[in-house]
Amino acid sequence: AMEDVCAKFVSQKISKARWRPLPAAALQTPDVFATGSWDNEDNRISIWSVGDLGNVGLGGEYQGEPQLLCDIGHNGDVMDMQFLDQERIVVASSTGTVTVFRHHQNNQTLSASQRWEKAHYHVDQDTPCGGAACTGVICNNSEIVTVGEDGRINLFRVDQKDAVRTIDNADSSTLHAVTFLRTTEILTVNSIGQLKIWDLRQQRNEPSQIFSLTGDRVPLHCVDRHPNQQHIVATGGQDGMLSIWDIRQGTMPVSLLNAHEAEMWEVHFHPSNPDHLFTCSEDGSLWHWDTSTDISEKPSFLHQGGRSTTYFSHNTTNQSVISAWLSNDPTKDRMEITNLIPNQTLSVNSLDILGPCLVYGTDAEAIYVNRQLFA
Repeated sequence: AMEDVCAKFVSQKISKARWRPLPAAALQTPDVFATGSWDNEDNRISIWSVGDLGNVGLGGEYQGEPQLLCDIGHNGDVMDMQFLDQERIVVASSTGTVTVFRHHQNNQTLSASQRWEKAHYHVDQDTPCGGAACTGVICNNSEIVTVGEDGRINLFRVDQKDAVRTIDNADSSTLHAVTFLRTTEILTVNSIGQLKIWDLRQQRNEPSQIFSLTGDRVPLHCVDRHPNQQHIVATGGQDGMLSIWDIRQGTMPVSLLNAHEAEMWEVHFHPSNPDHLFTCSEDGSLWHWDTSTDISEKPSFLHQGGRSTTYFSHNTTNQSVISAWLSNDPTKDRMEITNLIPNQTLSVNSLDILGPCLVYGTDAEAIYVNRQLFA
């Protein structure tokens, strides 16, 4: 139901959108998110409030558009951003610099509180134009891991001036994204279709495991780990396919699912309801993948509410796993897939979900919020 979505035109191409995390045990719905922009003369980091809940339509749907709380200029394209905590956001730049911005909630301002200049670089850090894009950042408590076009991996700690650890030639190709598997292990994806696991306790600068897409070495752009089952990982790449991996076994994906018609830019499991997964693409679509229901028992809901729904058969190799993402149980061999943006044309670059709320940003210079995702 598109009427649950409110749009805000922001005269900037939005490269990243992220909900501010809620305090532990908080019951409220997410109400603040951050965006970063790219390919504009002046890129910005902006903080938005989703506004006045009192303003509700007759059907209970939320009506107000997002309000800008504050913003600050950013040097270079915003390549990735992650909230470190309620107040701080870590931002990766196309210049190779990684910046921590602090959101001062008392007077609604943003300031740069820490900066690692040219954390990623091609030749050497001192060359004026030698920066290499920092393509991905992930946070775990006070630890920040960054990856880049230079094939480097950095481990930073907030409030420490120098990197705690750098793996200089981690990869000979571009690293596009990174995620934590557990506190001491990270997983990277690269531009030749490989996943690599790195154990940060090991001093060796070698991955502990390498997985790869068979065949075409399709560049992988995004990765996310299942929130409860740390061995399940989803990736997406240049060809728009969604790959599901079980890192306990084999070196190839357990499922390859036909998805988008162009690059998949982000993939996210729902953090508290991981039977639901979301992907967005250069082709202007944003898909909600739902493995939570047994479709054979449901009435036909094709095209309900103007959405298009497609079913995919779902072949996997391993029968012993209970997770819906890996399961081979015949009642679970289909999933419902809904394109949440039926007529979008330009790239959907980023999405984030928290509770019932979805935010996404596009090259059409707009941000969109849906606060009734499961209504």
